Amino acid sequence: MITLTDVRKNYSDDVAIGPVDLRIPAGGITALVGPNGAGKSTLLTMIGRLLGIDAGTIEIAGYDVARTASKDLAKIVSVLRQENHYVTRLTVRQLVGFGRFPHSKGRLNLADERIITEVIDFLHLGDLEHRYLDELSGGQRQRAYVAMVLAQDTEFVLLDEPLNNLDMRHSVQMMQHLRDAAEQLGRTIVIVLHDINFAGHYADHICAVKDGAVIEFGPPSEIMTDAVLSRVFDTPVQVVDGPRGPLAVYF
Repeated sequence: MITLTDVRKNYSDDVAIGPVDLRIPAGGITALVGPNGAGKSTLLTMIGRLLGIDAGTIEIAGYDVARTASKDLAKIVSVLRQENHYVTRLTVRQLVGFGRFPHSKGRLNLADERIITEVIDFLHLGDLEHRYLDELSGGQRQRAYVAMVLAQDTEFVLLDEPLNNLDMRHSVQMMQHLRDAAEQLGRTIVIVLHDINFAGHYADHICAVKDGAVIEFGPPSEIMTDAVLSRVFDTPVQVVDGPRGPLAVYF
């Protein structure tokens, strides 16, 4: 479980995050949604200790994020940020291997290599593992970065807008891969999403963030309603029955 208690981040008198009290259950996918500037990515990066907090506490699996040694935290939670600056002369397999650093300290053994291979196969990157990153499409490269995070072999995985720059087909494929990772690999995935319909279809829980505060948290059946989404996004939203579940329509 991820627990946030009275978490605050102050940027100025007018811009702040919190206070946030939140319990994200272990297992499955929790999607952070909300309008631009709501604080979704800030919240995620604070959970992953990529950004410090000004008050409160964050715990992951009972470990205080602020007080846990980095080498120990890296074995509990892995984070993929929006900005990924790749080295052109790096192969997919080499990139995925970086995910093993908290365990191998750069000296890969047979167990590390086995995990790298398993993750590459899991994300269907076997045909690309010896290709250089600059030879890949945006969707292939994004899959490689997610593979790197999964290779870190942590129970908790934090992903900041992994669908950025992906077209519809590759977005669907990515969400299905993450759904499989949650179910088949037993990962707890917390993901920032812009598309509420992806959250409604693939997530087990949706956390709606607005103006630096969590205003709704629950299963998709509770969040995917006209009233809730219209309030979250400050625009009229109608939820209709789609072929595979509820769909939010903006107008």
